[in-house]
Amino acid sequence: MGVTDFFDPDGIAVIGASKTEGKLGNDAMTNIRTYDGDVYPVNPSSSGEVYGYEFVDSVHDVDADLALCCVPSPVVPEVLEECGEAGIGAAVIFAGGFAEVDEDGQELEDEVVRIGEEYDMTILGPNTAGYCIPHLDLYGSFVPQIREVETGNVALLAQSGGVGVTSSFQLDREEYGVSAMFGLGNRANTGFAELIPVLDDDPNTDAIALHIEGTDDIDNFIEVCREAETPIVAYKAGSEDLSEFVQSHTGAPIQDRETYEEALADEGVVFVSSVTELLDASRAIADTPTPDGKNVGVVTAQAGPGIIISDELDERGAKFPDLEAETQQRVDDLLQGITYTENPVDTGRPLPEFGQVIDAVGRDDNVDMVIVYEIYEDSLGYPVEELEALAENVDKPIIFTVAGPAEGFEEERLQMEAAGIPTFRAPERGAHAVAALIDSVDEDA
Repeated sequence: MGVTDFFDPDGIAVIGASKTEGKLGNDAMTNIRTYDGDVYPVNPSSSGEVYGYEFVDSVHDVDADLALCCVPSPVVPEVLEECGEAGIGAAVIFAGGFAEVDEDGQELEDEVVRIGEEYDMTILGPNTAGYCIPHLDLYGSFVPQIREVETGNVALLAQSGGVGVTSSFQLDREEYGVSAMFGLGNRANTGFAELIPVLDDDPNTDAIALHIEGTDDIDNFIEVCREAETPIVAYKAGSEDLSEFVQSHTGAPIQDRETYEEALADEGVVFVSSVTELLDASRAIADTPTPDGKNVGVVTAQAGPGIIISDELDERGAKFPDLEAETQQRVDDLLQGITYTENPVDTGRPLPEFGQVIDAVGRDDNVDMVIVYEIYEDSLGYPVEELEALAENVDKPIIFTVAGPAEGFEEERLQMEAAGIPTFRAPERGAHAVAALIDSVDEDA
């Protein structure tokens, strides 16, 4: 089956395309306009053009590798059959009303699977919001404005299209973007096991973020996670107490988080407990060097947030090593006893020497990674130059937690991001990102 047809289709058919704004077939057309290739709006009931593309009556009249199926569930099997006959290798089924609903829906989905097997067709969905690959200008989704999501280096594989879309927009709002997002839906024949290896080979993807409700072929899923060289971060949602709700969503089997953790935690897969943690952890792992150990240096310009960060990290297994004598002397000379100068280091406020303090801690051989907290002050700004030099000269993660007015610090924050220093806007978020880096370290390190 042609999973690669999602990534490099030669022509796209939008079946059920519409001129009417607000309809599924119109929303899909608005997004697919970014694609640099032939687009065929298929609808025998329409004529003329939609967004500059001329309607065709049948999928048999197109030359396409990929079909976006914007039709109701009862006619999906008939449409898929026509796609198979037309030689289309991959299809996205947006409609719900399949195995997640009732026995009749299960029979309908079984027919979808059968047709996929008969024609060797890769099927995303049914019951999905679709997918996007921004660096290829591919937005195979009906979600309004998803074409605005920019390119990043984290790939999202979400069992819930809603989670995938929400996450994509969150990363985009923070000026980050995604390398790819796939909403898996009911996983007729395309799920984690089929897409992880493709994303693992993608040079644009430096971390893979998984949202899991339950997988039918858990053994195959575990195997592809074990074999992947790209770091994987996973969020397992859906408890046994909510089994009916979970099954009504994507027809997912009920599995507890421990099943996945026991199999994969020792294989380098990092597990988190929320969508925000999933995104923050993936960003940190994608953009920073792999730490050598779990020794964390904390530098804070305000004690309260620094304590919150340290508390969170202490609970997650961080170690706070003593600074080397030379480092300690350098920090003491910079701060001259005005505040707490051991690790965690508290400068009391964003002093002009704040960047030098970070530099001292970051270069300490006892420290494997550094997390910084600072409230923005117009008169000082952030120590961008010192941080850029530090990131270039030390092969260890540097995480920066920022605070300040919405507009004031954005330019300098983005400079730090460009230097490979992930920034987060709350103490806990920075701490959780570092905790993910700790979890990524081999236990024997």
